[in-house]
Amino acid sequence: MTMLPVFDPYDVALVHRAGGVLRTFNEAGVLRAADVHVALRLGALTGTDDDTVLLAAALAVRCPRLGHVCVDLTTVRATASTETEDQVDLDALPWPDAEEWPHRLRASPLVGEDCPLRLEGTRLYLDRYWSAECQVAADLLARAQRPVGGVDPIVLRRGLDALFGADEDPDLQRLAAASAVLRGVSVIAGGPGTGKTTTVARVLVLLEEQASAAGRRPPLIALAAPTGKAAARLDEAVKEEGARLPIPPDQRARLFELRGQTLHRLLGWSPNHTRFRHHRLNRLAHDVVIVDETSMVSLSLMASLVEAVRPDGRLILVGDPEQLASVEAGAVLGDLVGPATQGLLMRGSAQRTLAEVTGQKVQASEPPGETPIGDGIVVLRRVHRFGGAIALLAEAIRQGDADATMRLLEEDRADVRWLPVAIAATPDSLGEVRTAAVTAARRVVEAGRAGEAREALTALSSFRVLCAHRRGPEGATTWMANVEGWLKSEIDGFGAEGKWYVGRPLLVTANDYSLRLYNGDTGVVVSGPELRPIAAFERDGEILEISLSRLAAVDTVYAMTIHKAQGSQFDTVAVLLPGPGSRALTRELLYTAVSRGQKQVILAGTEAAIRAAVSRPISRSSGLRQRLWDLE
Repeated sequence: MTMLPVFDPYDVALVHRAGGVLRTFNEAGVLRAADVHVALRLGALTGTDDDTVLLAAALAVRCPRLGHVCVDLTTVRATASTETEDQVDLDALPWPDAEEWPHRLRASPLVGEDCPLRLEGTRLYLDRYWSAECQVAADLLARAQRPVGGVDPIVLRRGLDALFGADEDPDLQRLAAASAVLRGVSVIAGGPGTGKTTTVARVLVLLEEQASAAGRRPPLIALAAPTGKAAARLDEAVKEEGARLPIPPDQRARLFELRGQTLHRLLGWSPNHTRFRHHRLNRLAHDVVIVDETSMVSLSLMASLVEAVRPDGRLILVGDPEQLASVEAGAVLGDLVGPATQGLLMRGSAQRTLAEVTGQKVQASEPPGETPIGDGIVVLRRVHRFGGAIALLAEAIRQGDADATMRLLEEDRADVRWLPVAIAATPDSLGEVRTAAVTAARRVVEAGRAGEAREALTALSSFRVLCAHRRGPEGATTWMANVEGWLKSEIDGFGAEGKWYVGRPLLVTANDYSLRLYNGDTGVVVSGPELRPIAAFERDGEILEISLSRLAAVDTVYAMTIHKAQGSQFDTVAVLLPGPGSRALTRELLYTAVSRGQKQVILAGTEAAIRAAVSRPISRSSGLRQRLWDLE
């Protein structure tokens, strides 16, 4: 049996003054040095020397770094992992007795009101995250319970008929739009291409109609997202849908005036202050706040958002709870949607109101404990953007069905291709990826040399290599170099101009509001006036041509991480999976990667890696779902 690895005694990961179980867990790679140092300091400040209490404190400190809000003392033994490459038998570590552990913590001066740790049942929190979780749950439940006034059901029914048609809508978009108008907090959830932003644009029209019918001013609306790129995409999607809707010119003009912004910018973040400018005592002025890509919103940021929205305002959250969660602690959207992913969960009064204004039958179940949170949650399921094997594959992954996933991959369909290889072995084993990469890049280069910026950008969005990691033999940085090597050998004169060669794909790595470029935006170098190279980006359907000297933070982007690709779509994606032992390999990662492709997905990786990903959902310890859905 493999036990603890042998460490260099001078390794900075080790805390030499730690003893007992702290040292053992530190050497095993479960705890980092910072976790141990904080636990030791807390013990010194409170006179606590109980090893089991200090171990729990260190595990609570460790949680936010790994995305957890708390540590569940009854399950941590089974769910803990190491942060080293060594194989360690974690079950053989000296874990405290799961039944006795909470009792010892409750007797400790580290736990309780005005203490650094909070214990609820078997969940142990740092006080900051406990407070944020309690606040988010309380604010959302209060907002869900409080009725929104001033809604005319006749005007709403007429608006729904005009925007969605009078027939029953099996895609649930009609119900989602009505819920967003009727509720103080609502969620429009669903996978890529299910019509979330289409529904948002129609909600804005419905809200304007309500204001007009009541003789009020048009509502003040904020469009926001966690990142600048996502905010810009929401902005563009609302405008695109607004251009198609049968609405008066003045309404369309107001839709076109809306500008997406990051949540930090909306809330008034400043590097010189410790909190946002807008908060419970200085609320946002907006009547409606719409947040896209909510799956990327952390618990701390959500706490700041919900307290800043006016009590009589509407908060509309949009996103896919099945996608990758926030980089920071929490999985707020997943917890918020909770059991509603399996079907509508609404109280009887909400069902009756929704049926009345939509004119269709509402097939919903009663929520547990009569909680109001589900009254405004609708999960869209019909995919409009892609279909065929891609949709089937995404659904099999979402359901966690590894056998169905493998059956689809083995069918070798035109829109889903599987290359059963270990991608770290050699780039030459991925001939199909090479062909697709070279074909797309050749189109980009040819359009760029001809000065056709729009054609170059279209070609750029036709193909992308997606990786789970940024670095290492299976990472985006390595595969960037591999793709560039292919292009140099197959495209005449490729890269001859130097760093800023025509056809170079660009990835913006920092927001630049003066240029209207945001972290995650992609562009391309094209031949400009007098054959001088310039950078071209697309914004609101228009081409932005920017001098290369003004670009401060850009990378080349033949390959990118799946995290960076969230919110983007490509005609074809080549998903390169690491080995099955990779900690990054999860169901949500694979689902997000596969759903980036609109026409074709090329999945490269071993069967073991695919099965490992499908069977390994991200599990973030949190009590938010229980608080919202009365699951205690």
